[in-house]
Parts: sequence; structure tokens; C-alpha cells
Amino acid sequence: MKKLKVGMIGLGEVAQIIHLPILQALSHKYELSAFCDISESLLTKLGAKYQVNNLYTDAIELTKQEDLDLVFVLNSDEYHTDCVVSAAENKKHVFVEKPMCLNMEDADKIIEARNKNGIQVMVGYMRRFAPAFIQGVEEVKKLDKINYARVRDIIGQNHLFIEQSHDVLRFNDISDEATKDRAARAKKMVHTAVGNVPNEIQSAYRLLCGLSSHDLSAMRELIGFPIRVVSATQWNGGSFLSAIFEYDGFCTTFETGVDRLRRFDAHLEVYSDTKQIKIQYNTPYIRQLPTTLSIKETVGEELEEKIIRPTFKDAYTEELEYLYDVVIHGKTPKTTPEDFKEDLKLFKMIVDELVKTKNN
Repeated sequence: MKKLKVGMIGLGEVAQIIHLPILQALSHKYELSAFCDISESLLTKLGAKYQVNNLYTDAIELTKQEDLDLVFVLNSDEYHTDCVVSAAENKKHVFVEKPMCLNMEDADKIIEARNKNGIQVMVGYMRRFAPAFIQGVEEVKKLDKINYARVRDIIGQNHLFIEQSHDVLRFNDISDEATKDRAARAKKMVHTAVGNVPNEIQSAYRLLCGLSSHDLSAMRELIGFPIRVVSATQWNGGSFLSAIFEYDGFCTTFETGVDRLRRFDAHLEVYSDTKQIKIQYNTPYIRQLPTTLSIKETVGEELEEKIIRPTFKDAYTEELEYLYDVVIHGKTPKTTPEDFKEDLKLFKMIVDELVKTKNN
């Protein structure tokens, strides 16, 4: 079995908790060959831990390492486009965590670079690879008619789960210049995406690109793209948001937000005349907490309810096994840059409705 040589850009909490342990567990498929992070202390520490000798503080230099097959782009999203394009130009396949980028212009740059160089780019949307979700999609396809759907993701801040379950390495050696550059990039990219909107709506857009992108991407696969955004509202400076989407013959409510409770309530639910289908997620920061599929159904005179837990294998592992088949066997990724552009389109529709609501 061929091993893919991996270069990893960004060694923060997601890399430490999720990607590095899984890639190590899949060592028959992947070989960690190069690391990049702007924190030299973190770079040195994790390089020693995972016995990786090719260490970079410049992401573009990592993409030029000749023996790499695949580059993981896990750094801050303001830098994703530069890293993905450089990896593509150096003939490397790419796995980029969501959000792939922050605006349509950058998405098109990534697509152009991928097409020009004949490589694959796959966007990290692990919830769409959970077996319970995939089975739920098939159950929804069997419905004659949908009456209503609901998408909800109201969670506690990530650190509330991480601090009780993991020791994440963090160092205070990031320069003020780097911090300022990141903020300036974010401001420019968001302005390109949504124009000159109030600060709280900019914050809502970043929430959509971050946490909410998981839910809306999964919603699109489950029930399709909405006809329009009927309404959208936000509270608490953009940290809580709700919307109503119109579909052909039904509507979907969407609600999302982040607070300080140690609970993770993320689910998609579809209602028909005689069946109710619910896909329930848990925090990804504690691996092996299962995603479940709940089905309630009227059968004769009875209401039957069943909870299906297809596996304890986490969605991230399923995703990275799928990625291997994309690179080695030419499997078509379902989370493509074109697919991600549909999310950007929906985010903009929500923002436009938020602006309309604010102006009324």
C-alpha cells in the first residue's frame, strides 16, 4: 500500500487533537513528512514528538518540498487561499479545513489553480462523512414529501470541552506584526465578500463561515439548496443567528450560536407526514462520541422509534480514509471547492437579509 507523504500547515488545537493522532493511527496510509507553523516553539515541540525533521515557519516553502504528495491546510482561514494555490502550483494534492476561503474571488483562484495543475482539492467537512449522516441522507430520499426541516447548532465554546479532555500546546511567541496582518487580511476579505456592512453583521458572516458552515453544508446535502432566505435575525453582536429558508413545499428553520455552557446541541431534523428523521452530532473534540440517527415513524396504530449508531469510528477518520481514496484511486471528492462556493452563496444570501432587517 502506497503511503502518502503529508505536509501540515498549522499545528493548532484541531491539528493536535484531531488530524495528527488520526494520521498517526492511519500510518499504513499516511506519513508525516513536514510541519509548518508561525510559532517556532510549537513547531520544534511537535516536530520532536512526531519525529518530523522538515520544519518550516513559511507555509509557501513547505509547499515546495519535492517529495510531498499531499498538503493539509489547517492554519488560520485568512491564509488558506495562498497556501492552497501554492500547493497546487507545486503539484501537491490539498486537504483544506473549512472554511476553504472567505469570498468567491478566492474560491475561483483555488479552482483555477487546481484545474491548471491537475491536482485534487478536498474541503474538510467531517460531519458529511459521519455514517449516521450518510444513512440519514438515504432515509430522507425515501420520503414522498417533506413538511418541515430544522437545523440547529448551539454549542458551548470549544475550550470548555478541550480543557477537560486534552492538553493542547500553546506558546506566546507570535509576533504583533503577524497578529496585525491576520486582522487586516480578515477585514479585507470579509469586505470583498459582503461589502461595507456593520461590524455585527461582519461578525455574523464569520460565524457563518466558521461553525455554521458545517450545518449549512450538511443541510444542502440532506435537503438541497433553498429557494430563498425568507428572514434572518441576529443577537449579541452576531454571536447568535437564526434564519428561515424557503424550499419547494416546505420551510427550514436554522439557528446557531455560541455560549459558555458545556453542551453541544447540533442536529438536523426532517419531518414528513408519517416519519421524523434526526441526525444528532456531538463535539468533535472528544473523539468516538457517536453521531446518531433517530427515526420516528407511524406504523399502523403504533409510533415506532429507533436510535441507530452505525459505528464508534469518528467522522474525521472516515473523512481521511475517503481522502486517501481521492488521491490514490481518483475518487471524486464530494466536498469540492465548487461545493464550498454554494455555501458562500448561501452565506451572502443570509447576510443580505440581515442587512435588510437592520435597515427596516
